[in-house]
Amino acid sequence: MNRELLIAEWRRAQEALGSARVLTERGYYADSVARAYYAIFHAAKTSLHSHDVIAQTHSAVRAMFGLHLVKSGEIEAQWAKPLGESVDARLAADYDPEITFTKKQAQAALRDARAFLSRIRSYLLANGLNRSELAIGKRKKKKHG
Repeated sequence: MNRELLIAEWRRAQEALGSARVLTERGYYADSVARAYYAIFHAAKTSLHSHDVIAQTHSAVRAMFGLHLVKSGEIEAQWAKPLGESVDARLAADYDPEITFTKKQAQAALRDARAFLSRIRSYLLANGLNRSELAIGKRKKKKHG
């Protein structure tokens, strides 16, 4: 397991969750729904990294999550649902200007993302990571560009 990559992916999930919360509070509901999806997406990638499975595309993450975590019985089948359903909402939020999202929908997406991250956090803690590794805090900065 590449711990550094796993932790970086987990932090990305946490950042997306925080962004979704702020966007909901400020009334940017479509953007909040999209960020909630990315919190779930990055958390799912984190769980795959714990098995040294690298999946880059959205569809590959969904497929590999189902294969390596749900079908193996390591994660309950109910947790595949938020990953699949949230992608449809994210696509609508990002690409369909005629669809609007309500505060209630954004709050539901945020609630689903929090629950998903909580389940993945429990999974990671049960599989060799510790609380300090999963805590939000300072991290190594890698420059972009």
